[in-house]
Amino acid sequence: MSTSRYQETYARWKADPQAFWAEAAKAIDWIRPADAVFDAAAGVYGRWFPGAVCNTCWNAVDRHVPTRGAQTAIIYDSPVTGTKRRISYSELQAEVAALAAVIRDLGVGKGDRVVVYMPMIPEALMAMLACARIGAVHSVVFGGFAAKELATRLDDAKPKLVIAASCGIEPNRVVAYKPLLDEAISLSSSPPASVLLLQRPQAQAAMTEGRDVDWANAVAAARVEGRAAECVPVAATDPLYVLYTSGTTGKPKGVVRDNGGHLVALAWSMTNLYDSGPGEVFWAASDVGWVVGHSYIVYAPLIVGGTTVVYEGKPVGTPDAGAFWRMISEYGIKTLFTAPTAFRAIKKEDPEATHLKRYDMGGFRALFLAGERADPDTVQWAERILGVPVIDHWWQTETGWAIVGNPLGLGALPVKHGSPTVPMPGYDVQIVDEGGRPVAANTMGSVVVKLPLPPGCLPTLWQADDRFRESYLTTFPGFYNTSDAGFMDADGYLFIMGRTDDIINVAGHRLSTGGMEEVLASHPDVAECAVIGIKDALKGEQPCGFVVLKSGVTRSPLEIEKEIVQLVRDKIGPVAAFKIAVTVARLPKTRSGKILRGTMKKIADGDAWTMPATIDDASVLDEIAQALHHKGVS
Repeated sequence: MSTSRYQETYARWKADPQAFWAEAAKAIDWIRPADAVFDAAAGVYGRWFPGAVCNTCWNAVDRHVPTRGAQTAIIYDSPVTGTKRRISYSELQAEVAALAAVIRDLGVGKGDRVVVYMPMIPEALMAMLACARIGAVHSVVFGGFAAKELATRLDDAKPKLVIAASCGIEPNRVVAYKPLLDEAISLSSSPPASVLLLQRPQAQAAMTEGRDVDWANAVAAARVEGRAAECVPVAATDPLYVLYTSGTTGKPKGVVRDNGGHLVALAWSMTNLYDSGPGEVFWAASDVGWVVGHSYIVYAPLIVGGTTVVYEGKPVGTPDAGAFWRMISEYGIKTLFTAPTAFRAIKKEDPEATHLKRYDMGGFRALFLAGERADPDTVQWAERILGVPVIDHWWQTETGWAIVGNPLGLGALPVKHGSPTVPMPGYDVQIVDEGGRPVAANTMGSVVVKLPLPPGCLPTLWQADDRFRESYLTTFPGFYNTSDAGFMDADGYLFIMGRTDDIINVAGHRLSTGGMEEVLASHPDVAECAVIGIKDALKGEQPCGFVVLKSGVTRSPLEIEKEIVQLVRDKIGPVAAFKIAVTVARLPKTRSGKILRGTMKKIADGDAWTMPATIDDASVLDEIAQALHHKGVS
């Protein structure tokens, strides 16, 4: 392994941040260069590249057409519909320019908002790029989101237009989007003037006269008439999109992403973190409704002239646990980025990786994991079966790209299982106590980032500067509060042990549920797990562990639960007071794969709870309640 250039690169950023980002900005086509790299007096904590003028769609699409117009820009693979499609950069430019003309003709201009409500199809990317092309601000809401939740986002964004598809396809059902959208519009106090609807053959939706416009007809007419929108110059500090954070209650939080900093950060990360460049196939197995989909399906691979993958399927069940291996083999995918949940699902169904033997994985170079804590057992399993670097990295919707990672493009650092490795340039990550004082190495505390945040991170929340300050900047003045808890070791490696509210207090001892989950996941029969703290009259809280067993395990769950309790006692000690292990068939998750620990805790505590808007399958919560009841917990 070559020596990593990470330390030298990070030191160069720290010594002169503005020179560092000025150099990184050379990867972007600017219509007008910035007056300054950073203006500390602008915005809530400062703004990147003030005075610069650019266009994100130009950088992601148009600039590549002269040199790589015939190259595939988007690979679409949909096992749920049996559809495959390749779209070149030239074809993408023509489609996006015609679509942008249609959007413009519907009265949408620079600064106007457009809500995108679509499944994992290439047209979702085209809708986002078309908005970026004309300077409109897109706000993608995960397709199939409940009507009430969609309505709250309409009320906050106040869009002129909603771009939607008639339906989404799940492995066993068709989800009609249009009735949900119609209901959301009826509930909204800021309904859009128009809806641009893509009719999918699996479910034709009823059109509302005078409001709804057929996508296929409108775009076809624009192309016949030669109407194509050019890229509109926008300020680097103008918003590119607003993305509402998942699982919010009440008024949603709209994370703002600006154009200039976003372009610079994503281009830097593709080369230096993911080691992926022009002509290479990069697959982020996420959804366009989430931040990973925005950053690494839609924008980053295209900004660097790569090929991105749009996959309408699951890691298992479409048709089997070899789905990811088929994709990598068939399309020559070099880099895969997905959630640990996906790999836990594959491991549960096919622990011996028998499906892998059917595919040629010769071109595959790296697996990146993020979105949920990557337990060491899953990482080691993936390393063993794949024989490539398996890189855990950590970031948030708010940051838009990795806070902490292992930069393959700079030369990989040694892996420490359980750690997403080290801070990326731009992020001065520190661990502090409740009073904001730095703590010693290997001491648990709150994970914070010294201001200013680097390019690509949120400059504020949508039309809510005060709420942004209150949510992220006031708890630890001068720092961005990640709301995550963890520690740094003596080598500067970060260990994220859970959200701040996942640190439980057992008889005065602050214990990490993440640390306990590591122990549970190390049991050979456990596929995945979650630990929560539940109310206890004597100790304040006591830990409760939920485990899902691997397929084919025939031993008694009771026997395995006893072993798990003993395992925690052996590895963490009696101080954990770990006595409750509950075997369940599955865990409640959001559609992006995050385990809904907060809701599980409320059920266990007997507290009032509401159905999370982002839940993948609501019936799982009944199963959790029954399992707890059988254990005498609730």
